[in-house]
Amino acid sequence: MRIDIKLHEDDLPDQIVLSDKIAVDCEFMGLNVERDKLCLVQISTGNNDAHIIKLNRDNYIAPNLKKILIDEKINKIFHYARADLLFIKKYLNLNVKNVNCTKVMSKIARSYSDKHGLKDLIKEFTGNDISKNLQSSDFGGDLTEKQLNYCAKDVIFLHEIYNGLNKILIREKRDRLYNDAIKFIYSRVDLDLASFTSDIWSH
Repeated sequence: MRIDIKLHEDDLPDQIVLSDKIAVDCEFMGLNVERDKLCLVQISTGNNDAHIIKLNRDNYIAPNLKKILIDEKINKIFHYARADLLFIKKYLNLNVKNVNCTKVMSKIARSYSDKHGLKDLIKEFTGNDISKNLQSSDFGGDLTEKQLNYCAKDVIFLHEIYNGLNKILIREKRDRLYNDAIKFIYSRVDLDLASFTSDIWSH
């Protein structure tokens, strides 16, 4: 599969034209939002393309990227939005608007499975078997071609997965349940920022 990968330093270029439905993913130096910085943001329009923005971790000045992330007219598809939105809020200082999450969709739609990872969803909905071996690699320095390809594959399949999961939600009459659940994502991120990382609904 040939992927059109474009690496951008600091920000997206001026006057870039994307679409009204984009897939978004992030890479961090680790999973501790107070210690580990946001390194990359990947965006795909769903046409085998990937824009990879290598952020300036000294100032995080990225006005073009930020404008897209807060545009309410653009649907942003994440996988495990909770983590990405947490790091974006911490380091880019914004709340992403118009968010969908394929992990939450999967947990509500695919009650026939207990596997909701991106690799599993890519295999089921696109037939592609991807490697996640570079998930824990260093995204803070110079990026290798293998790392760029890994980052791209985290976003190029999300449109197809989203469409497949949405069909199941509608067919099983769970779409309203999902729509109500995803509204909680902003509160979940705020709870994470306040160090309430456990399930607040548990006994």
